[in-house]
Amino acid sequence: MSGHLDLIDLKIIESLGGNGRVRLSELAEIVGLSIPSVSERLDKLQKNGIIKGFTTEVDERRLGFDIQAFIRVRVDSSKHYKSFMEHVMKEDEIMECYSVTGEGSHIMKVMTHNTASLEQFLSRIQSWPGVLGTNTSFVLSQLKKNNCIGADIVKKNLQDRQVLLTFDEKRSRK
Repeated sequence: MSGHLDLIDLKIIESLGGNGRVRLSELAEIVGLSIPSVSERLDKLQKNGIIKGFTTEVDERRLGFDIQAFIRVRVDSSKHYKSFMEHVMKEDEIMECYSVTGEGSHIMKVMTHNTASLEQFLSRIQSWPGVLGTNTSFVLSQLKKNNCIGADIVKKNLQDRQVLLTFDEKRSRK
């Protein structure tokens, strides 16, 4: 991000993480700025890629998806990476997929409606070119999910690293 990120920007980010549908008037009151100023800051945060979008959190179980699982996948080599990613992108059950270190090369968060559908899904994954194996962990309950990045931890990170973004505390006091 070119330019500066200050305490007000961090408070906007934190507030939106807690409620992405907060009205501009409420956000302006929270950070102590006018609605046009908050709108301008939001535009800059989006333009600079700090805010990537606004989403809706859905309760998957209420929609009939009783099984959530994390699947570690071992792919034999990078020559199958493109094919693997093409398969991943086509599968609606895959909610998230990460390239990781440690055991396996990728980890996926998946949801499905029952164990039979999960078994069919695992069979499909295991038939993809280059897949050597999978290891599945069922989600029993969710202990913590945080969509909100707190202003304090971001401030500390920016001050500690002093790279990419410049934290300008003087500007935030104005």
